[in-house]
Amino acid sequence: MGQAPADLGGEHPMRVLHIITGLAAGGAEQQLRLLLRHLPAECTVATLTNPGAVATAIRDEGTPVVELGMRHNRDVSVLPRLVRLIKAGGYDLVHTHLYRACVYGRLAARVAGVPHIVATEHSLGTALIEGRRTSAGVRVLYLATERLGDATIAVSGAVARRLAGWGVRPGRIVVLPNGVDAGEFTYDSALRQLTRVRLGLSPSDRVVGAVGRLAPAKRFDVLVRAVSEIDGATLLLVGDGPERANLQELARAGGVASRVRFTGEAMDVGALLCAMDVFASPSEEETFGLAVLEALACGLPVRYVSCPALEELPPSAAPHARRLRLDVARFRDELAVALREPRSRLPPPAVGCYDIVRLAGQVAQLYELLQAGAPITTPRPETHPTAPSG
Repeated sequence: MGQAPADLGGEHPMRVLHIITGLAAGGAEQQLRLLLRHLPAECTVATLTNPGAVATAIRDEGTPVVELGMRHNRDVSVLPRLVRLIKAGGYDLVHTHLYRACVYGRLAARVAGVPHIVATEHSLGTALIEGRRTSAGVRVLYLATERLGDATIAVSGAVARRLAGWGVRPGRIVVLPNGVDAGEFTYDSALRQLTRVRLGLSPSDRVVGAVGRLAPAKRFDVLVRAVSEIDGATLLLVGDGPERANLQELARAGGVASRVRFTGEAMDVGALLCAMDVFASPSEEETFGLAVLEALACGLPVRYVSCPALEELPPSAAPHARRLRLDVARFRDELAVALREPRSRLPPPAVGCYDIVRLAGQVAQLYELLQAGAPITTPRPETHPTAPSG
């Protein structure tokens, strides 16, 4: 862990088991890694499946990771393994992350007799959860297991409203946004040069960048088409996923395969952001918009379609971020202008609003309230603008 565990109200540090569906290089997974660095508790992580690069990083930073080897969504044999793990660890609290881990983890924690159960809802959209279509069965199972816990953390007001719309009682929802470690993304001109050399980019190349899972809902096809219409521009796509082959074919068909670079899953996102000149996020629905915040922390101008993290702040908090409608021509024109404009690489005030140390402190306070049997704080989700400005 990033620091020595502090006392959360008792003689010994609170023992917390975090259960997550997988630990590949994704937003929720990286968010858990950041939280562990600053959370004043004695933590262990259990991953149901896919112990990827983030699992290695968490171990390297001092937190144990247990791999449960779940084979598929209905592999119920993971339940007794989870129950045994929880009982053996003597945990004071179980904190679950992502749908599958929330369903199995809350049930196992209740069977094991854990005093307190918390979940973080990272990825609930209007019709998708973690990029997959929701169904009546998914909703019923989610709600049934949600009632086994004490509280559900929503990472934005938008997610809180969706949870309430699903039927989660407002008194059980706590809005605690994601956090950013701004120091990890500070712009470094020397790192920019080294990263560009590694990627085969010249100092004069104009680079549009994007970060995220290569899935249909992210709409990276819009960026491939937009950048193909900007003379001399290169698109750097950081991430991997099922849409990669389709995006590569789209670039080939458009005659711009040499100008679209795919990095695959990457842990050095800060270095890759340094190599970019402008950041784009064409996803029509995000639950927070962590990649946008990281790009802003690196001082990049940003063009985006959805980012609750910014939509819940005044425009002055991120003056070089513009919200656009999802349209190839609009992205082409906006990105072309942003690529021509010189700009310092200083982060805007919005980044400071989502400091990871503050977030970890708020999560710790929630743990304390539950341990003390006190009512939890439940901010009322506010209404925020939803109409694109560009």
